[in-house]
Amino acid sequence: MRKLGIGLIGTGFMGKAHAMAWKAAASFSGDVQPVLVSVADINGDAAQRAQQQFGFQRWTNRWQDLIDDPEIDVISITSPNRFHAEQSLAAIAAGKHVHCEKPLAPDSATAERMYRAAEQAGVITQVGFNYVKNPLLKLAKKMIADGDLGEINGFRGIHAEDFLANPAVPWSWRLDPSGGAGAVADLGSHILGMARFLLGPIEELVADLETVIKTRPESPGAATKKAVEVDDIARLTVKFARGCSGHVEANWVASGHKMQLGFEITGSKGSLIFNQERFNELQYFRFSEDESKNGFMTLVAGPEHYPYGLFCPAPGHQLGFNDLKTIEMLELIQAIADGNAAGPDFKEAFEIQKIVDAAVTSSRERSWIKI
Repeated sequence: MRKLGIGLIGTGFMGKAHAMAWKAAASFSGDVQPVLVSVADINGDAAQRAQQQFGFQRWTNRWQDLIDDPEIDVISITSPNRFHAEQSLAAIAAGKHVHCEKPLAPDSATAERMYRAAEQAGVITQVGFNYVKNPLLKLAKKMIADGDLGEINGFRGIHAEDFLANPAVPWSWRLDPSGGAGAVADLGSHILGMARFLLGPIEELVADLETVIKTRPESPGAATKKAVEVDDIARLTVKFARGCSGHVEANWVASGHKMQLGFEITGSKGSLIFNQERFNELQYFRFSEDESKNGFMTLVAGPEHYPYGLFCPAPGHQLGFNDLKTIEMLELIQAIADGNAAGPDFKEAFEIQKIVDAAVTSSRERSWIKI
């Protein structure tokens, strides 16, 4: 049995999700077994707690220790955005495979440098667009490809949350312009990646980016304020290479929404509606000759939608967020075993970042931009 040594950078929300996913993936991964070797966090106490909680062999407060560790084969990066490039490039230079959370880089030029470095080194990469690992998203993609919706004529996509809706929420790394754009990068990259996954390349767009809350407290409860230099809301009109157009919104000040990541795709024969808040369901409409029976039906996730059956033998019992992360790690393990990228990899993240960059430019110049 082949062991795959895992080194994790970061112990926050996504760091914990990665640790749990790697542990769960070991139950399904067959001949290639992930082993939690070491966890790094600038806060040594947090790293030590993660080691004890998840069973890593050791911990460190220096991420560079993971790069130098000969027992580590894969680096999982969940640090703030501005560190992704430095940490990924160091791992690639050391010949290690890399899983990095999104957005991959602050701009497409840096993302391109990262993906080309990985290609030259021959390492496998993956970026944390885990929502497209949903078995029902893969079903939607197949239905579109099989012509179940006919000719696609429209796309409406949104990723809206409210974790920054309150002006009293302090300035944080998400608002640091050195890490790239705001909502359009952090949330928009998910729905833009989902749009590409389902309908293919976006070749042109016009965008409007808005900063709603101009200043925020420098720290929790502080009277002093710090300027916000990134967008809170991004609204895009996009044109796909396949010929249809659509609208995309990214919004992290959307009061009342916790995880409104969703889309509606319309076609000449039918349509699909999806919402991540009910991500075990896909709404499907197809025209009927009897108008009295026209309406959406609910497709419910079950074991016939691979790999749902790995987690539960009964339909309708629901996958969860961490199951999607587990599927993500399973596909990365298989890609490493086969020597082929499973995606979304660094190249795909570069393509998504080009769209984000184009949106920023379009909003600034008030014009259509070709990708």
